[in-house]
Amino acid sequence: MEIGLIGLGKMGGNMRTRLRNAGHTVIGYARTPEGRDVDSLEAMVAALKAPRVVWVMIPAGDPTRQTVEALGELLAPGDIVVEGGNSRYTDDQKNAEYLAKKGIDYLDCGVSGGVWGLANGYALMVGGDPDVVARAQPIFDALKPEGESGFVHAGPVGAGHFSKMVHNGIEYGMMQAYAEGYELLEAAPIVEDVTGVLRSWTHGTVVRSWLLDLLVLALEADPGLETIKGYVNDSGEGRWTVEEAINHSVPMPVIAAALFARFGSRQADSPAMKAVAALRNQFGGHEVTKLAAEAGAGGPGGTTDT
Repeated sequence: MEIGLIGLGKMGGNMRTRLRNAGHTVIGYARTPEGRDVDSLEAMVAALKAPRVVWVMIPAGDPTRQTVEALGELLAPGDIVVEGGNSRYTDDQKNAEYLAKKGIDYLDCGVSGGVWGLANGYALMVGGDPDVVARAQPIFDALKPEGESGFVHAGPVGAGHFSKMVHNGIEYGMMQAYAEGYELLEAAPIVEDVTGVLRSWTHGTVVRSWLLDLLVLALEADPGLETIKGYVNDSGEGRWTVEEAINHSVPMPVIAAALFARFGSRQADSPAMKAVAALRNQFGGHEVTKLAAEAGAGGPGGTTDT
């Protein structure tokens, strides 16, 4: 089968290789010239036989929206656009509506697997019309892991990315739990082999997972994670998950806390915690740590503690 692939970064480039290894013809395009097969969207579309399948694998938001709009002017009725980035499901619905006016079909596909997907396969969560999904199924079969699991037709357009959004929200919570456990192990002098403890959890325990395996790999490569700064970005899915939890009145304290912990990682000196320190000083006379050389505890005395 032929497919056009837009976006040849860490995920897209490996997906191209996996598809080619499965015998598919892939015409790859990216804005940067390194590694691309054609120099423009027009050339990519021209190189594909109709009916075409084009997979978009670029950052969510304006880059994806603009690319979908451009494809709407280049593709023909009966062609398929698969959006495999991390777009919000509401964007999928708008994209599908726009392309439908031109007779072009649209699928959204949440993709999980990261840089390991080339060897292990990618978990795929697809949204769209069943007949359109069936036409693109050989591509999904080549990308997913071997065996029965790893692929789901989650529902209509938007369901794939909604599912991936929740997947990533869960991932936030799991990573935060592992990170907090790691920090406590490091803080306790009684534990002399923290990496060994985490490694021992990777088999036979109820907390084993691929994320735990990856934490052990990271610690083996960089004991104590000395070369890494504790600054963590978020790509949007955690925020969207919490917003949807509010919309549907679903309690989500763990994922919300994990998202807020990421916000906290970006503060060199937390304004909120400065306020807490100042309040403790004001009502209880508790000592505060000053930024200037002279340290001291001002404010009234008192006996109340908190």
